[in-house]
Amino acid sequence: MRPPIITLVLALLVAAAAPTLARQAPPPGYVGGAQCTGCHAEEARRHAGSHHDLAMQPATPQTVLGDFADARFTYNGITSTFTRRGDDFFVRSDGPDGALHDYRIAYTFGVEPLQQYLIEFPDGRLQALSLCWDTRPKAQGGQRWYHLYADEKIDFRDELHWTGLAQNWNYMCASCHSTGLRRNYDAAARRFDTTWSEVDVSCEACHGPGAAHLDWARRGGGAAADPRKGLTVDLAARGGAWVLHDGEPIARLAAPRDGRAQLETCGRCHARATQIAEEDARGQGLAQTHAVALLEEGLYQPDGQMQGEVYEYGSFAQSRMHAVGVVCSDCHDAHSGRLRADGNAACATCHRTTVYDTQAHMHHAAGSAGAQCVACHMPARDYMGHDRRHDHSFRVPRPDLSVALGTPNACTDCHRDQSAAWAAAAVQGWYGPTRRRRPSYAAALAAGRGVAADGRGQLTAVVDDAAAPPIARATALSLLAPYLSAHEVPRVEQALRDPDPLVRGAAVALLPAWDPARRWQVGAPLLADPVRSVRLEAVNALAEGAAAIPAAHRAAFEAAGAEYRAAQLLNADRAEAWLNVGSLDARLGQVGAAEAAYRRALELDPAFVPAAANLADLYRQSGRDADGETVLRQALARRPTDATLQHALGLALIRQQRRAEALDALRAAAEQEPRSTRYAYVYAVALHDAGRRPEAIAVLEQAHRRAGGDREVLTALMTFAAQAGNQAAAADYAQRLAALDPTAAQ
Repeated sequence: MRPPIITLVLALLVAAAAPTLARQAPPPGYVGGAQCTGCHAEEARRHAGSHHDLAMQPATPQTVLGDFADARFTYNGITSTFTRRGDDFFVRSDGPDGALHDYRIAYTFGVEPLQQYLIEFPDGRLQALSLCWDTRPKAQGGQRWYHLYADEKIDFRDELHWTGLAQNWNYMCASCHSTGLRRNYDAAARRFDTTWSEVDVSCEACHGPGAAHLDWARRGGGAAADPRKGLTVDLAARGGAWVLHDGEPIARLAAPRDGRAQLETCGRCHARATQIAEEDARGQGLAQTHAVALLEEGLYQPDGQMQGEVYEYGSFAQSRMHAVGVVCSDCHDAHSGRLRADGNAACATCHRTTVYDTQAHMHHAAGSAGAQCVACHMPARDYMGHDRRHDHSFRVPRPDLSVALGTPNACTDCHRDQSAAWAAAAVQGWYGPTRRRRPSYAAALAAGRGVAADGRGQLTAVVDDAAAPPIARATALSLLAPYLSAHEVPRVEQALRDPDPLVRGAAVALLPAWDPARRWQVGAPLLADPVRSVRLEAVNALAEGAAAIPAAHRAAFEAAGAEYRAAQLLNADRAEAWLNVGSLDARLGQVGAAEAAYRRALELDPAFVPAAANLADLYRQSGRDADGETVLRQALARRPTDATLQHALGLALIRQQRRAEALDALRAAAEQEPRSTRYAYVYAVALHDAGRRPEAIAVLEQAHRRAGGDREVLTALMTFAAQAGNQAAAADYAQRLAALDPTAAQ
């Protein structure tokens, strides 16, 4: 329940004057970066003033870069005012009730090319103001206030408002901007007591707790007795160095080395991922503590280029450089964060300049913007307004994929007055039509996303390609779900044994569609997988009625299930976590617990669509469709154009025999989300049942044109055509269905 408005206003006024809470509460083993400088003075010097060092700072006259001299900024009809009172900084802006209030700036967040500001609330939340200071020089368009969502109209009712969950520092930002962080969310009291050992990204953020290392040093050191020198992880990529041999264009490692610890440690903050454990697991695989996002639509282009704000890990994991052993510190100084050399010199360490830094290779004039290696091989995108970030997949420009798939390419990023076809012709003219082309999985992922008729063959080719990056193979597996048939069983079973946890996790996620006995036979071993994220995925895949869990696997399931719940409750401040808990409870038959979890999700985020849809479905299972309808209509009042809610409402109305209303809702869902063949299929079936067969067939044909690989749509088309007496059409659809899955005609 929302508090009365007068109470809310009082709370906000208190927040404006509340002192910043003490946050120094280091977990066991943390000693602080100051303990490191005595022996590591040069590293400390390089770290000082770096983006890591300035990631977060208390707001002081020395750290605040924005204009707080009664500056004003108007956005969406709200004028915010920035002022200073002595050494304290304030903003007067719209709060969660839409009214203007004074808020004291507690911390600065970041330093270049923008600086955000954090405001503290009495419940321990720190919220990131969406009004940011552009720290670039004025000549570059900086030294001004701007809004992160300048092209939208975000108000206090929107999930992206600065007071909402999406801008909460404790969950969204804290673990990567401070050291030794513990979120400490009390789900019962619904408040945070977040602590850190150091406010910025200091030594122990990467090297782990330093107490044992300090003890090792005080005892006189000696690598022979302890090769790690008391550190949680050895971040050095030990082994061979890169050597540029005579006559070779690219350097090779002189001897094998293992740089996984470094990449996985950097990936804790430089990956698009969800944290699933709050432990010091540096040096272990990233999948032990984080669920890493695959090359999902909206986050990545079909060819794997970054699209959303995905940071660097997922891109680099696709690269040939990663495959041959390049690590972050080969290019970046780990302590300053800067490149080891400027411009093309950074690449010349491993790439012979007489081969690559030439007109013959670059096809651009020396010294021009197009002659920079990063211009072609690390295309950049702007995030947070003007934070320019480079794609780290180090791909060759593929304007031909832009022509075929609509993906961006480095050529027309610069030559904006030219077409992708023009760029593709130019590249073919330079290198010929037989040039080796990567990535090889672009067309497959595009086909899988669209459920194309030929998608199955393309996706399985990627899954079977041992040379493809594991993140691409895992993504291809995840896209196989609509195509699954008996043919894929051996392939999925092999993927369950893959050495890469991303591939195993994607494979186990396919198991719910299998026969229960076979599902448990092949999936149960994953409950004891050595990697936590895979174990959690196995719980999600195997959960069903408690009585249906085989006795031989009950103990393993309960142990992994407890771990699953702990991972969700780590993020108990998020509606998504309670959705996951509720879904698990529902599948285990714990209806009361599931309802409570879904209700908690909606309390945290009343506009959270999946929780409303799941709660309504839970009521369906209990014969409470009227209650489910109420939940859905309440959610639709907040999200009137949401297709998921319209679809769920339509089904609820059908079950209540209110078919005319149901058809309206199902039609709205199909129209609002035209790419969903499921919505089209259900709407078509409802039309058919209402005696409107020609309309049903038309809806299905349109869906089939969009997603030719959807077997459900094809089966319905075949059936409806046969019922209409159109045997030729029915036979044609049957042939198409057989081409997708030869077992379908048996």
